[in-house]
Amino acid sequence: MAELKRLSAAEKPETLAQTLHDDGAAIVENVIDSAALAQLKSEIMPYVEATDLGRDDFTGRHTTRTGALVARSEMCRNLVMDRLILDGAKLFLKPFCERIQLHLTQLIRIQPGQVKQPLHRDRLAWGGFLQESIEPQFNTIWAVTDFTQENGATQVVPGSNHWKSGREATPDEIQYAEMKAGSVLIYSGSVIHSGGANTADHDRMGLNITYALGWLRQEENQYLSCPPHIAKDFDPELRDLLGYCMGSYALGYYTPPTGPGESPEVVPPEFLFSGKVTDWSDGDDLYKSVSQRSSESV
Repeated sequence: MAELKRLSAAEKPETLAQTLHDDGAAIVENVIDSAALAQLKSEIMPYVEATDLGRDDFTGRHTTRTGALVARSEMCRNLVMDRLILDGAKLFLKPFCERIQLHLTQLIRIQPGQVKQPLHRDRLAWGGFLQESIEPQFNTIWAVTDFTQENGATQVVPGSNHWKSGREATPDEIQYAEMKAGSVLIYSGSVIHSGGANTADHDRMGLNITYALGWLRQEENQYLSCPPHIAKDFDPELRDLLGYCMGSYALGYYTPPTGPGESPEVVPPEFLFSGKVTDWSDGDDLYKSVSQRSSESV
């Protein structure tokens, strides 16, 4: 049985990517400090406190899930762009895409009395239509409070990312992502996991930030949760992660809905912010790589 590994925040991104490939999950300890956590809480707790409880057994009847956090929180934006995590995500996902994107931001607060969430794989967001050989996600849960088995630490089954669909985990194969606030659980879209039961007298809060292949539909629609009038002031790399860039050579362009001749007819998303067609996100090189891959798959 694989063990849930604990990694240092000083690790290289390559180690994160390889560990997720091998085991499907790991804990990276002490990535952010108490000051960063305090800022995060101050920015998002008003929204968390105003969030309704889950609507069913999966979302959790004693659980709240608060989104749109890139638009709402500067610290969340910093965590999305954390170099260790982001570079690890790119290395892990790049075998399957040209670019990665932000799939989800969500503060999950498990309250006392919440039972265990059903075990699942997050890749089922796409309905089970993806080939098992394709890994679609690099997921994170940042511990905003300490995670313990008693307060609902995430259940995870290391190694289950290599299992064929249909195999269920036995109780002895399930481990708990117990960690201190400021640490982060990383896990793939193919690993079996779920929220734990909270039998304690306090909330367990985790920030779920997920990255996915750039050619897939996002779980959280970032164009609506973080529309252009908000995203325009962000770092261009963050805007790209939100999806305001070309996902591949011919994936994601648009036509500005203007009058005849008032703007170029076909432009990349960056046109929203610059008003210029400066490039097509690697243009010819990207076309060549896509064409080569297409010919190799025939």
